[in-house]
Amino acid sequence: MTANELRSKYIAFFKSKGHAEISGQSLIPENDPSVLFTTAGMHPLVPYLLGEKHPAGTRLTDYQKCVRTGDIDEVGDPSHLTCFEMLGNWSLGDYFKKESIAFSYEFLTSKDWLALDPKKISVTVFAGDENAPRDEEAASYWKEVGMPEDKIAYLPASDNWWAAGPTGPCGPDTEIFYWVGEGMPPEGSNKDTDSANWMEIWNNVFMQFERKDEKTLVPLPKQNVDTGMGLERTNCILQGKTSVYLTEVFMPIINTIEKLAGYTYGTDEAKDRSVRIIADHSRSSVFILGDQKGVSPSNIGAGYVLRRLIRRAVREGMKLGIDRDFLAEIAGTVISNFKNAYPELEQNAQKVKSELTQEEQKFREALKNGEKEFQRLLPNLLKNPKKEISGKIAFRLFDTFGYPLELTQELAAENGFTVDVEGFKEAEIKHKEASKTAEAGAAKGGLAEQSEIATKYHTATHLLQQALINILGDQVAQKGSNINNERMRFDFTFERPMTPEEIKQAEDIVNEQIKKDLPVTMEVMSLEKAKEEGARALFTNKYGEDVKVYTIGTKDDWFSKEVCGGPHVERTGLIGHFKITKEQSSSAGVRRIRAVIE
Repeated sequence: MTANELRSKYIAFFKSKGHAEISGQSLIPENDPSVLFTTAGMHPLVPYLLGEKHPAGTRLTDYQKCVRTGDIDEVGDPSHLTCFEMLGNWSLGDYFKKESIAFSYEFLTSKDWLALDPKKISVTVFAGDENAPRDEEAASYWKEVGMPEDKIAYLPASDNWWAAGPTGPCGPDTEIFYWVGEGMPPEGSNKDTDSANWMEIWNNVFMQFERKDEKTLVPLPKQNVDTGMGLERTNCILQGKTSVYLTEVFMPIINTIEKLAGYTYGTDEAKDRSVRIIADHSRSSVFILGDQKGVSPSNIGAGYVLRRLIRRAVREGMKLGIDRDFLAEIAGTVISNFKNAYPELEQNAQKVKSELTQEEQKFREALKNGEKEFQRLLPNLLKNPKKEISGKIAFRLFDTFGYPLELTQELAAENGFTVDVEGFKEAEIKHKEASKTAEAGAAKGGLAEQSEIATKYHTATHLLQQALINILGDQVAQKGSNINNERMRFDFTFERPMTPEEIKQAEDIVNEQIKKDLPVTMEVMSLEKAKEEGARALFTNKYGEDVKVYTIGTKDDWFSKEVCGGPHVERTGLIGHFKITKEQSSSAGVRRIRAVIE
């Protein structure tokens, strides 16, 4: 079974169980500063898991592209990825544990669907602690579908408890594992007895509590189910492969790298590692650049992560002897491989290839500058009796010029030096900690909290976008926004800096609409009707899908009409005074406005 077939079968199965297929969302989360990318299939559904009504109903299913870079340094082994696809299904106050477990088991084992061997499946459930009881309910439903007692492991909250944050919805989960060891699993073997040979493929989260504070859990009035199945891992299991990189998800990309490098994958482990890093990082970069809200390489936030992915791929290409720009060529293979599932990749193909090539050229230039900087430092370094380059200097070359540690070591060796690698690692850890602290500061508030001020800012982004269109014309389109409790950031397409007069005009128009105290109303309608009524949106939803349309103003005399998930204030007068604090470039052809509500 191919990945495309798995994707289709999953959606077909859940549609047969009364689930509506919804569109997977952008990789760039809307108005949620707590993360740089969509990291799980549930991420775009947080408002609905917190109680908002979804226009498609209470049973939903989709496939979602995700990016997680927490394990970026592990990428290169046979299993870790930065970009992956998640297959998901949800119950919003509809069915709960019994049906969710039965659906999962049927899809995995039925001959009509995946036909996996039931004897190679084991599951985990929540063991219970001082906050919540052992999840005997989930275990009993597993037994009901035929799961033997010895294949059910009871694990602590660190393994089998999900929470949206320190407060908010939470609950136990049950995780499903498949045996990837030799032959059949030994009797009594499960995740608790043998972690290495049981691969997780599916996680069903049961949101049944709300955490009020550290010690208080209260049952939710509506209990939700949120499940996620990793497409690449499940695909790997279905094909009996030992690595996700050996499936058709990655092999066409690897074949392109082989041609570029004149190397046959599988003949040298160090080179294989480089091939896997290039395959993963180039795929991630294409998905990020080709997204409907795609970001460009930069020195901050999501753009910085993208820059790191591209530069790491280029560096690994150099190790394989590829001495020219090559990522655009690999991008062509990625786009061809995924364009049916993600048509936006083909729509943005030119932009993707152009930005990759530009960034490659910048990096090669940066490497030259790093070498120049090294030569500039050399006279002083030669005076050092220890003949050692400090970790601090090595890290500055890396952080400022993108000059990798191993290149610094090569230059050092040529000049009779060593490099303080431990000092480099310490400097890197300090830098990461500082970044995490900054990120934690940025994460205050956000859509997930549903805070009152964030809601005001969210409505203000709609007013600002329409004001910019009125002033600058229809070429303006939102490229992303970021909100916390202190400010808002709004990115939009426009080729030049705004004049001070245009900035003042935009601010005045927004404040005028706030002063008018316009009503903000929501209506669920088909995508086609939304278009007919002039609603603005990145129209990436599937044909025939119902969407939420928020109108600011009256039905016959409106200022703004947008397809949006919400939430919004009921009247614009509740927003407060709007002030633009900065207008600047975000990336090529994209401007950024920062604003506050006073």
